[in-house]
Amino acid sequence: MKILSSRLVLLIALALPTAAAAQRGGDAVYLEDRFNQLQQSLTNLTGQIEQLQNRNAKLQQQMEKMQTDYEYRIEQLEKGGGARPGAAAPRPGAPAVASGAPSAPTPGPAPAGATPEQLYDESVKKLQDGDYAGAERGFKTFIQRSPQNKLAGNAQYWLGETYYARRDYNSALTAFAEGYKVYKTSPKGPDNLLKLGITMSVLGRKPDACAVFARFNQDYPRATDLQKRRIEQERQKNGCG
Repeated sequence: MKILSSRLVLLIALALPTAAAAQRGGDAVYLEDRFNQLQQSLTNLTGQIEQLQNRNAKLQQQMEKMQTDYEYRIEQLEKGGGARPGAAAPRPGAPAVASGAPSAPTPGPAPAGATPEQLYDESVKKLQDGDYAGAERGFKTFIQRSPQNKLAGNAQYWLGETYYARRDYNSALTAFAEGYKVYKTSPKGPDNLLKLGITMSVLGRKPDACAVFARFNQDYPRATDLQKRRIEQERQKNGCG
């Protein structure tokens, strides 16, 4: 009996290290499996975040286009204008027509030797249709040919918008700065300054943007209420003092 008990104790003693090793092996497998699961979850979350960021960027772009259309409508109401009789309402999200644009029906393609006004109208139409590259070429040609035309300041502003719509912010910055510098007293002078500050903000140059916004009331004390509200909104958004 004593011999049997001694053998049993010996067997248990020999089995304990083996059981412990098996336990450690099982823990290692469990931890590795758990780690793989967490890594997969992290990968899935990263993919979802990227999808949400892309959706947010698209929504932001749509909101900007809708806001442009809304601002144009309000601007026309404040000026006592409004859409011309029988004209279709601007397409939602389409860039607004320049305030100096003629009220005649939308023209066809400008023929060779077209007047400056015809070239301007055709460029505006391309901008409305989303042909930003075509509009860019048209506005550039207009400005080169007719830099002193009464619509030149408008053309310079909309040239900047063709870049901004395509997120070419550096080119937009240059165009809006040129519009403010050269056509400061044009009808689109205040809009050039406003969009110059907004573009600076998009590029991460918030101190410069705040400096631009601070000049607005000084340079354009007779700006519309809409423009003044936009400046105040942008000042608050950028934390300008």
